[in-house]
Amino acid sequence: MASSKPQRSSFASTSRTHARPSRVIIDENVVTETFNPEKRKLSLKRKTLTSCQSSICGYLSPWPTYASGQTILHNRKPCSDDYWKKTRSWKQSTLGATKPRFLEQLENYLRKELLLLELSTDSAQELRLQPYREIFDFFIEDFKTYKPLLSSIKNAYEVMLAHQREEIRALKPLKAKLVTVNEDCDERILAMRAEERSEISMLKKEKMGLLKLIDKKNEEKISLQSEVTKLRKSLAEEYLRYLTERDARKILIADLNELRYQREDMSLAQSPGIWGEDPVKLTLALKMTRQDLARTQMELNTMKANFGDVVPRRDFEMQEKINKDLQEQLESLRDDYEEVRKEHEILLQLHMVTLKERDQFFTELQEIQRTSTPRPDWTKCEDVIAGGSERWQMLAEGKNSDQLVDVLLEEIGEGLLREKDFFHGLGYEESILPPFLRYDGVVENKKPTKKDVINLLKDAWKERLVEEQKEKFSDFFFNFLENRFGSTDAMAWAYTIFENIKLFRSNDLMRQFYEILMEKKSESVFIKQKETVTQLLKELINVDSQNEGLLTMEQLSTVLKSTFPFKKEDKIQELMEAGGWHANSSNADLLNYRALFLEDEEGQSMPFVYKLWEQYIFEKDEYLQELKQELGLELREEVTLPKLREVLMIIDPSLDKQTLNSYLNQAFQVSVTEVPEESVENEENIVAQLRTVLERLEVIDIRRKGAREQEPAVGS
Repeated sequence: MASSKPQRSSFASTSRTHARPSRVIIDENVVTETFNPEKRKLSLKRKTLTSCQSSICGYLSPWPTYASGQTILHNRKPCSDDYWKKTRSWKQSTLGATKPRFLEQLENYLRKELLLLELSTDSAQELRLQPYREIFDFFIEDFKTYKPLLSSIKNAYEVMLAHQREEIRALKPLKAKLVTVNEDCDERILAMRAEERSEISMLKKEKMGLLKLIDKKNEEKISLQSEVTKLRKSLAEEYLRYLTERDARKILIADLNELRYQREDMSLAQSPGIWGEDPVKLTLALKMTRQDLARTQMELNTMKANFGDVVPRRDFEMQEKINKDLQEQLESLRDDYEEVRKEHEILLQLHMVTLKERDQFFTELQEIQRTSTPRPDWTKCEDVIAGGSERWQMLAEGKNSDQLVDVLLEEIGEGLLREKDFFHGLGYEESILPPFLRYDGVVENKKPTKKDVINLLKDAWKERLVEEQKEKFSDFFFNFLENRFGSTDAMAWAYTIFENIKLFRSNDLMRQFYEILMEKKSESVFIKQKETVTQLLKELINVDSQNEGLLTMEQLSTVLKSTFPFKKEDKIQELMEAGGWHANSSNADLLNYRALFLEDEEGQSMPFVYKLWEQYIFEKDEYLQELKQELGLELREEVTLPKLREVLMIIDPSLDKQTLNSYLNQAFQVSVTEVPEESVENEENIVAQLRTVLERLEVIDIRRKGAREQEPAVGS
């Protein structure tokens, strides 16, 4: 049965990547020929096998399965000591089982091929696969039945290996670049560390200098405190000394007065001649005195009889002056009385007219009360609005009936909006719909909270203020939603936000965003208002030299007048009151000016900023009304471009050329470069209805640039 064992007389190896001369290796009747690199062909001299030499009854079947794991196909160098030890142990463990001859030939061939490889080169791992490829080719050639399957397996692995080689070859430049970048980063880190070390050393030196300065100041402070203590002590001593001296002076004055009184008493006691005069002389003197008194009394009576009705000249002149003043006062009172009488007659007439109007209004009121519905009881809404009475009182505070209706509509609309799961697209009508609403179909309602919508609008404004603002605001808004939520959800978010801002009109941020999206207002209005508020805050910070966040009312008034030079005194007063000033406040009261520019969670501005916005709207309407009055035209009449330019320069002489052209551009919807300046005929051809002009100007940011020149007085 020797012929029944499969034997290989010779087999060939496939091509190698390294060049090696052709040679023949003979071992135990096994001939292995290695071919040159240019062309290698598989040549195995097979012996003729009988039908019993198949895989079922041949040499391959009786090979024990426990020995299958003991082959040499492992990931170790064939020339290592560990390899030979394991080979020896494997041979000893398999002495009891006889190997097939074909398997021994393959193992010997593989072992010798592995020994011939130069494993020190870079491509050693790839070369090491070549013997295994050859062995696998032998198996494919030998097992005809499984040749297609084994060939497909081999091809799949070859394709994958080729793919991996390409990826490794592509990653090598990246590895070199990574090393270069790593070196650059290391150099930068070292440079930054050196810079930080130098900066730290400088800061340490500065710190030591400051510590020395602090110690010096502390020593000066201690010395000054000691001097103050000494001065206080000396001051107390001086005060006690002066106090003692004052008391001594008072005692001395009292003693001197006592001595003077004693001296006068002694002088009176030492002059007895005054009381020792002759009584006869005294009697005679008394008699003469009585005669003089009688004569004087007679003369006085005569004078009274003669001049009893005579007034002294001084009194006469005084009375005459008083009389003249009284005459003047009487004339003045008569004139005042005449004026008051006339005013009284006018007031009586007005009173009669007012009485008639009152009766008329009372009649109309009764008619209205009879025909109209009664005034609603708004307290009934407390049980319906979410949040109860507290939230309703907060919502209804300071609002009239019309505003309360808006609040109710917003609350009802918010509930209905949350119940909707989808929105129906409005179509693709370009003349009516903005780009972000052009959609035909059904879009999802994202159902964000009011706070989420406000935060999203704030983010959109921040991004809009950063970019150059070349595209339209509606296009920018849709691009912003695409960048934020992706192109698939952008349309759904556009419809969701549009419905929310259309509903919540009482919110300033949402109302302004809606008006700008629908082109009812220009975004320059909002941007200019933001710039104005920011500039005012900067001016207040500049005045706050201590950076404490506090200013006096007088400082606030000064900053407002300098920032808004064209505002009247009553408008400045309104801003002061919105900022917290009241009638009982003094100019020295401190105000936290930073709190005036804060916003609440819903984006609502403080009363101060809101008052600025109200005044801007009022001043804008006043400016347009002044323009209309100066034109002297009806709303349906047409106005030409030169006429509008002339009137704008009359009511606002400080307008610069660029601003004037922008106003004319908006009013007549012509490009600034198309606004003619030389050709009068072309100017006359550009006309528009006054109503249209005013509506277009109301969209943009239009405001007074300077004071209007006073017209000269008649006859001057």
